[in-house]
Amino acid sequence: MRLSKKVLWLGAMCAGFWNMPVKAEIPTEKLTFEPDTLKTEAKEEEELLPYLPEVEEIGPTPSVPQELLKNRFAKLEKSIPLTYHKSSHEFVEYFIYKKAEFTQTMMEKMPLYFPMFEKALAKHGLPTELKYLSMIESGLNPTVISHARAGGLWQFMPATGREFGLHQDKYIDERFEPAKATEAACLYLKQLYRIFGDWELALASYNTGPGNVKRAMRRSRGTTFWTIYNVLPRETRSYVPQYVAMNYMMNYGHDHGIFPENTEFQIPSDTIHVNGYIDLVALCQQSDMNFEDLKKLNPQITKTSLPQQTRDFVLKVPSVQYTYFTSNRDSIMVACSGKLPEGTLLAKADSNATDSLGVNKSFPYALVSNNNYADDEEEDGEAEQVVARDRTKKSTHTVRRGETLSTISRKYRVSVADLRKWNRIRRSAINRGQRLVIYKTVKETAPAAKVAVATYRPEEQAANPARHAKKRYHTVQKGDTLWIISQRYGLEVGQLKKRNKIRGNSIKPGQKLIIST
Repeated sequence: MRLSKKVLWLGAMCAGFWNMPVKAEIPTEKLTFEPDTLKTEAKEEEELLPYLPEVEEIGPTPSVPQELLKNRFAKLEKSIPLTYHKSSHEFVEYFIYKKAEFTQTMMEKMPLYFPMFEKALAKHGLPTELKYLSMIESGLNPTVISHARAGGLWQFMPATGREFGLHQDKYIDERFEPAKATEAACLYLKQLYRIFGDWELALASYNTGPGNVKRAMRRSRGTTFWTIYNVLPRETRSYVPQYVAMNYMMNYGHDHGIFPENTEFQIPSDTIHVNGYIDLVALCQQSDMNFEDLKKLNPQITKTSLPQQTRDFVLKVPSVQYTYFTSNRDSIMVACSGKLPEGTLLAKADSNATDSLGVNKSFPYALVSNNNYADDEEEDGEAEQVVARDRTKKSTHTVRRGETLSTISRKYRVSVADLRKWNRIRRSAINRGQRLVIYKTVKETAPAAKVAVATYRPEEQAANPARHAKKRYHTVQKGDTLWIISQRYGLEVGQLKKRNKIRGNSIKPGQKLIIST
């Protein structure tokens, strides 16, 4: 009789009878993780409640004995309570049977991020076991984005990310930078623990926001997670039990037949400082780097290039190719530093920054537009270059009725963290009539020192035609596009189309294109 019951139970499992919710799915190219953490309290509660099916009951014959889980939870418990509850039990079996592949993936990714997590948590005096929270948040995918636009390993909403110092623009999103996002998560978790003085409530508020947790406490008159459990959003009710179950699986998963197969480790890397435009695809082609490796090392870069205004960006590159890069720095940078107006190359003074080999890390070339050619009257080919300099401008703002630090920061396009720092504000409260100091960076143009310019002179070409290369052609192969060809030869698509008198974007295999004249 017992045997037949167990067979029926296993059959129900295979048929999907246990339709329990879980937030952390195995990440795919399209990111689907929920819940959307770090939500603003201004949102309506209904917006914080994505549809989730009800959690199924364990049933009379659970696969993992209740007493075994209770004993193991007690052994694992350190600073954060690992309370046994039927939902924690359900999620343990969920991760064993329905999501075994996800559990295995988390085991494989632990060496990739856990050393960094542990170091940051220790620095801030936080419990080491908080490292398991990122598995529930993002599945340890640094570029995952939820439907509500929460992003990164720790699932920061854009506004909350900026509040904790994570820069975001068209090219860079520091929510995806593992080290900086982890630092921000530590600061936020520390803040939540100061508010509630209870780690289970702090974890719940990380998921749904401290405002919703306080509201649930008022409604239920409870003071712990389990006493307010029934009035919390459904998603948050599952959140803490999932964390408990994931903690258990990472320590006892082997006992349930789940083992890592392809363990991931950090790619050994070195750094260079980027100043100005750079095409990352061309950099990889010229340096024999794998573009996927470059993306893994720099997940915060959201495009295939960095813009002209880039200053002192620390780019990680694989150590294996780093020596080759330093040996061929000049030729590589000519190929991937953007537009090269024909015949003009401006030598630029190097930055003082050096990399780990003691070599200057800044790109050694700046590009000059056609109207910056040296005049014939200037001596020794020297030309004057106009450069932009940054200057900090101080202004004040008088707080009006209804204004908050967030609305003021958006008005002046600065971060809330900077506003607090400039005005020595510890909390978010500000008063009507209060004067706030605001610093803005403005650009001023000024003539720079004269630098040597190699100038193309048509009369020299006429006198010495042998000195200049003949026309170069490219025969279009199957799969070639104008963009691919332009990247291969360091040209702009418009330049390529102009040389070959191409109006549209279509080219055919076998077609000969002029690359240089």
